[in-house]
Amino acid sequence: MVIQSRSPRSEVTRGESFVIAKAGRPVAKVTAFSAPTGAQVRRLGFMAGQVSVPDDFDQMGREEIERIFGGGV
Repeated sequence: MVIQSRSPRSEVTRGESFVIAKAGRPVAKVTAFSAPTGAQVRRLGFMAGQVSVPDDFDQMGREEIERIFGGGV
């Protein structure tokens, strides 16, 4: 459907897709966005307590990185 009006609010609330046109030429297609639900949701901290990071992790490989890229930190 090509929207002729300035406010396609009714199409959006029904979840319909529509085309935005400029001077009669399609420039964008707007489609409904469905947010992830249930098992699809990615949670922060889902591996808490299962991974350990060494205290010097930011220094690991420092010599090799300096050798590869030449220079000091």
